[in-house]
Amino acid sequence: MRKLRIGSLFSGYGGLTLATEEAFDGETVWHCEFEDAPSKVLEHRWPGVPNLGDITQVDWSTVPPVDIIDGGSPCQDLSAAGRRAGMTEGTRSNLWVNMREAIAQLKPKYVVWENVRGAYSATATSEEDKHAPDCWMEQCQGCVGDGPSRRNLTALGRVLGDLHDLGYDCQWRGLRAADIGAPHGRFRVFVLATRRGA
Repeated sequence: MRKLRIGSLFSGYGGLTLATEEAFDGETVWHCEFEDAPSKVLEHRWPGVPNLGDITQVDWSTVPPVDIIDGGSPCQDLSAAGRRAGMTEGTRSNLWVNMREAIAQLKPKYVVWENVRGAYSATATSEEDKHAPDCWMEQCQGCVGDGPSRRNLTALGRVLGDLHDLGYDCQWRGLRAADIGAPHGRFRVFVLATRRGA
């Protein structure tokens, strides 16, 4: 039986992809990373696996299909250590739209998305937001945000909504690195999306 094929976006040094390979007993068949230093690390860890480079320049119709897409879209605009500009037009964190496009075209069985704690509270925009700016954008008040008074779409809410619109059911969890034995508390939110009917 063949292993599940993994496509890695915003690959960095490959940490999320190593975890995805382990959890799914999969094999990585391509990466998408444009920075030179992490690309060298990827080449060393996964010799012969192609790197698609700049995610904004990829023609997804030419990319080999995969069973799993994983990625952690840039966190700088979501993180408390960053500008907190959110997942909005013109931000690095809004490169999520490129991951969403890859998912829409390749239709993997699973999607794994990772990001910082700020995804729970950083603002986001979407097409729905433009049409109905005063409506509640979460399933219930505070479900994926920071309290009942929030009336804006959050980055995590946008990712979950986009994945739902693409035909995926999602589960998400927040974990500290210390929860799995690391000597620090770095918190991350993980989303596992499964294509309906897969």
